[in-house]
Amino acid sequence: PHGQQLVSCVDTLVQGRHFPLNTSAHAIGWKSVAVNLSDLAAMGARPHAILLGLSLPRDDTNWVAEFSEGLAACCRRYGVVLAGGDTTQSPILSISITALGWVPPGQAILRSGANVGDLIVVSNLIGSAAYALAYHQSQLQHALDYPYPQIELGTNLLGYASSMIDISDGLAQDLSHILAASHVGARIDCFAIPVALPLHELDLTQRMRYVLGGGDDYQLCFTINPVQFEIFQQKFDYSLTVIGTIESELGLRFYSDDNTRFYPDTTGYQHFRTCDDE
Repeated sequence: PHGQQLVSCVDTLVQGRHFPLNTSAHAIGWKSVAVNLSDLAAMGARPHAILLGLSLPRDDTNWVAEFSEGLAACCRRYGVVLAGGDTTQSPILSISITALGWVPPGQAILRSGANVGDLIVVSNLIGSAAYALAYHQSQLQHALDYPYPQIELGTNLLGYASSMIDISDGLAQDLSHILAASHVGARIDCFAIPVALPLHELDLTQRMRYVLGGGDDYQLCFTINPVQFEIFQQKFDYSLTVIGTIESELGLRFYSDDNTRFYPDTTGYQHFRTCDDE
């Protein structure tokens, strides 16, 4: 459209790598769209359309119908059009989606804008999906199967957030991308990171495995000037939590509630291990 820039992203989901083998076709359809829309949200873009590349091991009409219903449900929820794509046979189920969206010229929120003194903020709860993957059929299963991309929050952060990313590979790994692009460091208060009740019952080391390294949250992590954050909170009502600050010393440092250093034993989601074995 006139006065807009194009934002595009592509993400691939492979059975046994990005979702367990027993995941319902409806959930796979929803999640395939949602994870791409989350990438658009992380730049403050408004989604418009998707292209679908679907590789199927066999011609399963019932599975495709259920998958299509899940995909369509996510598209309807966020006003997205399925504009085209391709379907083929493959030894393993694979879904690749390209998402297209719009953002006002020059206003896309990048990873490279974090400044010393900025607050580090996350939306909603972190670690729920990774917990659900480890504890099958837990009360957090919906977080794993049906993530909700934070489109509205992302677009409203235009002009406020200095940098942003969505949490797909674990908070530690994804935040590190911002730090590298912005040439800064960060201090994180582990006990400030918002988690669901089942994670509260875990000891800190185990909880941080899911929070920092689990991934699949598709919440937003952004940096913002403290004054701008106060203004934003007065104008908008979102579930947001300050978990740390941007510092000049390079590196990502974690602290427990008694202000002692905490050293996590996870580095983030690894794409060359199967999710069913993790």
